[in-house]
Amino acid sequence: MFALVDCNNFYASCERLFRPCLEGRPVVVLSNNDGCVVARSNEAKALGIPMGAPYFKYAEVLRRADAAVFSSNYALYGDLSRRVMQVLAGFAPRIEVYSIDECFLDLTGVREPTALGLDIARTVRRWTGIPVAVGIAPTKTLAKLANRLAKKGQGPAGPVLDWSTLPDPDAVLAAVPVEDLWGIAARSGARSARSASPMPWRCARRSRSGCAPPSAWWLSASPGSCAGKPV
Repeated sequence: MFALVDCNNFYASCERLFRPCLEGRPVVVLSNNDGCVVARSNEAKALGIPMGAPYFKYAEVLRRADAAVFSSNYALYGDLSRRVMQVLAGFAPRIEVYSIDECFLDLTGVREPTALGLDIARTVRRWTGIPVAVGIAPTKTLAKLANRLAKKGQGPAGPVLDWSTLPDPDAVLAAVPVEDLWGIAARSGARSARSASPMPWRCARRSRSGCAPPSAWWLSASPGSCAGKPV
């Protein structure tokens, strides 16, 4: 069993942490040369600002919305990332830092994963000020998907979603665009779109030899470990 802990709108959350007056305002973080949007608060997303968008195209929209716009501060983000990962290391014997704002935890043997996930989210927020979502599932690919559902509020436990508690996981997989799955390229998604049934649903039921894309195996395979590549 794995948990994927992902910081919410990480760069924007870091900027807000020391500026409480920004709560409720749109926050946008720009790339090194201030050319593109690399992070958005939920309020900025609601304005229709796409990830990676050229800043000049949305500067007027952001001005009218009284948005706070920041240049990237990677020293700050790196420091807060280290703090988050240190907190997470106290919850599992093995962790895998996947990116500056994502970490897998090995939950093997945990009897109440949802309760642990809620404790993780509360503790990270209390000790670092950074909000997180937690996706829990038997494989890393499904944990990524569970995390995304948790961020959309589609679980009963707030920022935590345990895949095993879904009443109809097959329906969830059937509704997921193939290209949205971790590790599946757009070309594979296009091939699946032309097929008779959605690939995530099919591959959750087929053996390793029956599914060509690596992520198809990740959907249904044995969990692997938190050390090494995500399989």
